[in-house]
Amino acid sequence: MQSSDFTRPGSSPRSPRETLGGYVIAARTLDKCRAAIAGTLGEYKFDCPLDNFFFDFTGLTAETFRKFVSTGAEDGAVATWIEENASRRERREIIQWNNDMRGKRICELPIELQEFLEGYIPQFIPGNRPVYVWFDVYDLEEGRS
Repeated sequence: MQSSDFTRPGSSPRSPRETLGGYVIAARTLDKCRAAIAGTLGEYKFDCPLDNFFFDFTGLTAETFRKFVSTGAEDGAVATWIEENASRRERREIIQWNNDMRGKRICELPIELQEFLEGYIPQFIPGNRPVYVWFDVYDLEEGRS
């Protein structure tokens, strides 16, 4: 299981690119949820705009997700729970959503997120590292790319 203590320097949730239960973002959301439950979330946020893209698409809520995660379920059990409780969708629709999220450019985000990232990117992303898609922001800041 991924460490969920984000108060430690250099510790971060998984990349939003990683899948859980067949969905991008889900593994990262799970890591942050566990940290929120443990009180070790640090500067991260659970039920943030990124998490809400996942919750909105799957029809799950942060509250029901957190309730299940608080049982101590391991990744595999959470993946099964997601698959059993998410809105029923064709596999092709999930693949398309995953790819849309992986390739989502900043200009395709709601204006509130664009406005936030306008200041966030120059403050937290090394200047010599271009941001091509939204997920790059997380991976560059957290040292994965």
